[in-house]
Amino acid sequence: MNFWEKITGSDMTKALKDFESRVKQLPADYQAAWAQINAYLWPHGDFTGRNLMPILDGVLGLLEETAADGQRVQDVLGDDIQGFCSALAGEEGATSYRDKWRRQLNQTIAKKLRK
Repeated sequence: MNFWEKITGSDMTKALKDFESRVKQLPADYQAAWAQINAYLWPHGDFTGRNLMPILDGVLGLLEETAADGQRVQDVLGDDIQGFCSALAGEEGATSYRDKWRRQLNQTIAKKLRK
């Protein structure tokens, strides 16, 4: 990735288009699960969302493999897709905006109390 791609975000646009073309090849229930996964994971992204690209790629690979094996999406992800995404984002170290704001607030309060 060169500087221009990083500034304009064109690398992200390409990656997301690739993801969407791969998703269109999945069965309908997998596509619905992908939409939910996207909705639950994006709040854990940083300003650009680049930290989520490896996570999204891994999840999409999992969905592709299990769809090829003929498994149901509920057997793979379970009934709690939001919990699956939270566990996945937490394991990868992706923090939400709320977590970042909480950390900043705690640091600010700690500085004020030290004075």
